Amino acid sequence: MKKPLFFSCIALAFPMLAVAQLKFNLPDPLHAKDQKLVNESHFVNKALDSATTEEFKPSVSVGSIMHAYYEMSQSRTAAGDPNEGDWSRSFVLYRARVLVGAQLSRKGSFFMETEIPNTMGNGGGGAPKGIKVAPIILDFQYEHVFNKYFSIIAGKQLVSNNRNGLQGAASLLANDFTHYQYAYNMFEGDPLQGNFGRDMGVNTRGFLADERLEYRLGVFSGRRFPGQSPMRVVGRLQYSLLDKEKDFYYAGTKLGSAKTLTFATGVDAQADYMNLNVDGYLDIPVGNAGAVTANAAFAYMDGGKSTPDIPAKSFGLMIPKQTVQFLELGYYFKNLKIQPWIKYENQIINEDRAFYGLANDASATDLENANLLMSNMRLGGGVNYWFNGYNTNLRISYTDAIAHRTNLDGDGVERKGTGQIWVQLQLFFF
Repeated sequence: MKKPLFFSCIALAFPMLAVAQLKFNLPDPLHAKDQKLVNESHFVNKALDSATTEEFKPSVSVGSIMHAYYEMSQSRTAAGDPNEGDWSRSFVLYRARVLVGAQLSRKGSFFMETEIPNTMGNGGGGAPKGIKVAPIILDFQYEHVFNKYFSIIAGKQLVSNNRNGLQGAASLLANDFTHYQYAYNMFEGDPLQGNFGRDMGVNTRGFLADERLEYRLGVFSGRRFPGQSPMRVVGRLQYSLLDKEKDFYYAGTKLGSAKTLTFATGVDAQADYMNLNVDGYLDIPVGNAGAVTANAAFAYMDGGKSTPDIPAKSFGLMIPKQTVQFLELGYYFKNLKIQPWIKYENQIINEDRAFYGLANDASATDLENANLLMSNMRLGGGVNYWFNGYNTNLRISYTDAIAHRTNLDGDGVERKGTGQIWVQLQLFFF
């Protein structure tokens, strides 16, 4: 049995288990705090209740999130380039989203979000400065909550098997998402043909085991191969050991407002492509000074093999076999509203000779160098000033992107890092 089919069969058991436990109790608020799709204060008392005769009135929330920053970035050049190490500078509007959420009925809610597909103001590398951008529809989804055990979300939505890929942009710990959270799913031309981590499809979600075990399982379009295409299946299981975590979009940091400890595993599969993930998240107050936040993940990805009998439905030459390590760690000083943090990401490519078209008698050194040229590491850190919580804050960060390149002699590879400095302002309301 093929691996995606095997994991899909296992994953399909979870919504079936939820349906088997259907009890039409009061559904909990759909989302919580600043990551919510709808305003909890409007709907917390409007849940389905057969004993309530109060007339339901639809409610709408409108909001926005904007990230603007000043950037200094080093260019990556070939060995020996006289411009190596030069810094470019620019003011950039990075995110500019309009959010619309509506509670249409006691069980049904709607969410839409726009985005600018390109940054505005970034003219680095000799490119002209962008000052006009047409917005796109980023999210467009409808959720129907049958009860706490089972809900359905249909439409264009955020798709990921890992926590960082399902976080709300307003509550990030670091200056941005991990570089590999939307692996091969960011743009239309990427292997999974995504759109900023979004895909079209149907997702299910629910809570079991005293609402401590959350499952998510969805079927999405993924890559549309010529002819009949297999569907993309994405599933996730998360268990909360301390406070129950019910947010639709996970928080990157909770600023000492909760005691959270979760462990999760997930799968993302289509045709021969497989992405397996495990992650853990900790966010708890420590003493009277503040709270610690830690987020760690490990992923294994493999695009499978490209063979003559299945070239049209193979990710073998698009997605190399690899592992990805991720860690974020921060501490929030509640009186100062300051939060220093560090971040580590490491992508290790481990493909064979056939992937690179190397001859069977190619040396082990040639294969090792080919893998090194595709691998990446990122180390960074910074300080957040949450002077108005998620609504308005300032971030200062430095990231070193470390990769390999062919050396000056052309007979090997060398390690090279490039720096990036961000000073970023966030504005958010919903």
